This record gives sequence, structure tokens and C-alpha cells, in this order.
Amino acid sequence: MPIVAQSTETTDWVSRYADEVIEESERRAPGKPVVVASGLSPSGPIHLGNLREVMTPHLVADEIRRRGHEVRHLISWDDYDRYRKVPNGVAGVDDSWGEHIGRPLTAVPAPKGSPYASWAEHFKAAMVEALGELGVEFDGISQTEQYTSGTYREQILHAMKHRGDIDAILDQYRTKKAPAKKQSQKPLDEAELEAAEGSGAAADDDGTGSAGYFPYKPYCGDCGKDLTTVTAYDDDTTELTYTCTACGFSETVRLSEFNRGKLVWKVDWPMRWAYEGVVFEPSGVDHSSPGSSFQVGGQIVGSIFGGKQPIGPMYAFVGISGMAKMSSSKGGVPTPGDALKIMEPQILRWLYARRRPNQSFKIAFDQEIQRLYDEWDKLEGKVADGSALPADVAAHARAVGTAAGELPKTPRPMPYRTLASVADITAGAEDQTLRILSELDPADPLSSLDEVRPRLDRAEAWINTQVPADQRTVVRKEADTELIKSLDDQGRASLRLLLDGLDSHWSLDGLTHLVYGVPKVQAGFSADATPKELPAEIKVAQRTFFALLYHLLVGRDTGPRLPTLLLAVGQERVRKLLGE
Repeated sequence: MPIVAQSTETTDWVSRYADEVIEESERRAPGKPVVVASGLSPSGPIHLGNLREVMTPHLVADEIRRRGHEVRHLISWDDYDRYRKVPNGVAGVDDSWGEHIGRPLTAVPAPKGSPYASWAEHFKAAMVEALGELGVEFDGISQTEQYTSGTYREQILHAMKHRGDIDAILDQYRTKKAPAKKQSQKPLDEAELEAAEGSGAAADDDGTGSAGYFPYKPYCGDCGKDLTTVTAYDDDTTELTYTCTACGFSETVRLSEFNRGKLVWKVDWPMRWAYEGVVFEPSGVDHSSPGSSFQVGGQIVGSIFGGKQPIGPMYAFVGISGMAKMSSSKGGVPTPGDALKIMEPQILRWLYARRRPNQSFKIAFDQEIQRLYDEWDKLEGKVADGSALPADVAAHARAVGTAAGELPKTPRPMPYRTLASVADITAGAEDQTLRILSELDPADPLSSLDEVRPRLDRAEAWINTQVPADQRTVVRKEADTELIKSLDDQGRASLRLLLDGLDSHWSLDGLTHLVYGVPKVQAGFSADATPKELPAEIKVAQRTFFALLYHLLVGRDTGPRLPTLLLAVGQERVRKLLGE
């Protein structure tokens, strides 16, 4: 059912920004929908760093919707940017794609085997699918469609008429020393790489060539590339002449009728702010330096286009922990789709909601994902019993759903690490998986694997894609008789105590009590004795006992949690492997 349209706790960063945005929107455009924006370039896999560009305004927009306001979240697809280079490691792409460098992303073929017509559509589709799964509501705007349909014609002519004023603004930064390179939230995308480019190869970095500065770059009418130089422009007739340095083609067109080109990025971005009436848009830390697109755009939007720069934070870096196998297929850049294969949407939303935009964080693809899920499950318990802090309650609410309603969730969320261990041992055999999971709690057995999906599916995907083969669990087929024969009296006695207790302890809690209790009993203590009641030597004895069991069951020093492993192997086989 829909979430009640009201504000969540006001102690979290989302609510504070929502307050500011609503107030600013009423000041700028009273009575109109609040407009927040994101920009994405489908120049390659759109990665988890780029996702912060979307999640930050999404969370703010969603809070505004919860309060009953109308809001639009625009995502501008910068698909009319030029194709700059052939990326490494993208499946279905080879050096022949170099032929398309300089063409719009929508005019470049998709990777081999893709069902999509263009490069831009191929990479855009994966992001759209992920955003749908994450519950992100947005209005997508294709910049190819905007430019080629003539939507921005008036703005283009206006920018060309005021090219001298734009040039003067840019000139303020031309002599400044380039700032030291920072680690940015996202690599400079196609748009930012073109930030200072003007009208052709003959121009300098700010687009000032022998014919002067022009804030517009045509795509060639012959080869389709943007390796063009504007050589003349007449304000009265709007006649524009350009030459292509790639193929030599030259033509004169009327810009008032011409739709095959675009404003350079440092002019395009502020133009869109004014055109769309954007009130809130975050930007990466790469935009914080003097001369960056955001800083320059703040001057251009007002003095040239009569608009206002959006408010919004600079957002920090999103790192990755782990990421096995992805380098070969995705060029080493994990995407939201990759993350959603191994974690539920609520968890991914939570990672972005619980940290302020200026705080960096990591997304786990390695063993840390198990700890992350433990933390999430603990938070769910605190929210349920009312003991969670207000900011944590707010982040949880933003993670589990939107103003439109709650996201689909796992009906019976068993611990992720347990599901991963079972998936590791059973290699996806559903009958075995159901047997093991049903035995975790004999008093309330699982009746169907659907009760633990989709979390089970995510855990299986993590095991299959992120855990190296040499770290997978392979249960022994036969007992290690040599090791069993070599045991001393204490070792044999420990196995006997375990075997004798299997029948009466065959559940997850019961086996946990049993395996931790054996060394205690051998040392003369009660199996129920707490760590405070035991000498430090007991921990050493426990580690020694656990290592023995791992060697006898899986031939290694470590493995999945022993209680889960014992349940997975099954009592009959455990007895055989332990030498009974």
C-alpha cells in the first residue's frame, strides 16, 4: 500500500535539502512543480559512482512527494555527446569501433550481440532497468531528440548572438593555473571532457580559433563527426559556414533551420538549467575547482540565459570493495545492475540514503557484503522495536520504499551469510537448499524457497560471480582416515562429544551451542558457560577444534560457519566424514 505522504524525521540530510528546495522553488516559480535534475552520459557502462548523480536528487524528490508536492526528476541523457574513444574490456567491441570516434553516441553501433540500435541506447537501457528496480521515478530527456528536433533553436541562436559575452566569461579562467587533479566521484564523462571545447580542431581549449569564438559545434553533413571548424557566422541571416577536418567536407547552412549540432558543454549545461527551470542538481567534486563546468555555468546561466543556477551539494566518491570477475566483461566498472545481482534494492538504496552526499563510502562485492547485510538486519530489528535513532529510521524508510509504496521484499529474510553458505555448498540444488534451510529452525520449517527470495537469489549470485573458485566450499567425498588415525585422545574425544550430540542438537541454534560447547565440556566447564566465566585458553581450544572439523569436512582450515556447514552436509554424511 502507498506510504503516507508526509515528511520523515527531519534529522536526516534528505529532509533538510527538501526544506531548502521547496522554499527555493516557491521563490523562483511559485505554484509550479519542483524540478530536480540529473545528467548521465551513456558513453559506456553507467557505474555506481554515476548512480549518486541520480540517487541524491531522487531521495530529495521523493521526500518532497511524500509531503504532497508535485515534483519532476529530470534525467538528461547526454546521448548527443561525441564518441571519444573505444573503451577497453567491453564485450562485443573491438578496434573497428574507432571508425566512429567523433560521431554522436546515438549514431554509433551498439556492441555486437546487443538488441539495441545504438551505443547510447545499449548503455542507457541497462541503467533504466536498474533504476526501475530501485524504484526511481524520473522523466528521461534525450539530448539527441532535443537538439535534432530543434527544441533548443532559440537558445542556440541566442548563445551565438552573445558569443562575445560568453567568451569574456570563459576568458576569466583561461590564464588561471590548472588546479591539482582530485579523485572525483566519477571520471570526467564525455560532456565534461568537452567542457571547454568550441567549434573545431583548429580552436584552442576554449573554442577560440582564427574566426573567433563560437559556442556551437556542428556534426559534419558528410562523415557525421564533430571534427569541424566554424569559419564564418552571420547574426542577421544566421548563415554558418563550417569545414570538417576529418573528411574535408564544407557547407554553409542557416542555423535557424539547422539541427545537426550542439552547444559546447559549458554553455549547454547552464542553458538547460534555464530552459528546464532546474532548482536542485548535485554535482561531483570535480566541479568544485575554478573554471569547472558548474562554476562557469553559474555565471553563464544568469548573464546569458536569464536563469538561476540550481542549488545542490557536491557529492563525494563512491568506492568498490571486491569485484571479482567483472574486469573481463565490464571493463572493471561495476554498474547498478551488477550490484542488484548480489544485493536487494533496499540495501543499495540504503547505502546512498544513510550517508550525506559529501561523505564517501564503499559498495561491497567481497565478503564485506555479509557484514553489510548483518548490519541491515540489525537495523530492521531496531526499527521494528522502536530503538533505532531518528536518522536511522529515516534512512531505513527511504530504503524500503518511496512515496509510491514499498519495494518488493523477501518475506522471510534469513541471514545473507547463511544463505550464501548454503548456496556455496549445494551449488544451487533446490531440493538440498530447501532441506537445509528447513532444518535451520525445525519448529518453523521453510515450506518453499519463495519465502527466502529474492535474498536467496542474490546470495547465490554473489557466490557464483564474486567468490573465486579456489575459495568455494567442496565437501569431501570420503573420510580422511589418515588424519582421524593420527588424532590423540583429546582429538578423538572431541569428535565423540560432537557425534553424540548431533541428534539432539540438529538445528542452527542447537549446533551452534554444540560446536562451541565441546571444548568447554572437555575443559571441565558447562557447555552453557559464558566467555566471562572461561579462561582465555578455551578460545584457543575452540579454534583448534573448528580447524579439525573443517579439515575433516572440506579439507581446509576455514569455511562456512560450522553449524550451517553441518546442516548442509547432512547428519548421515557428517557421521561418515568424522569417522563414525
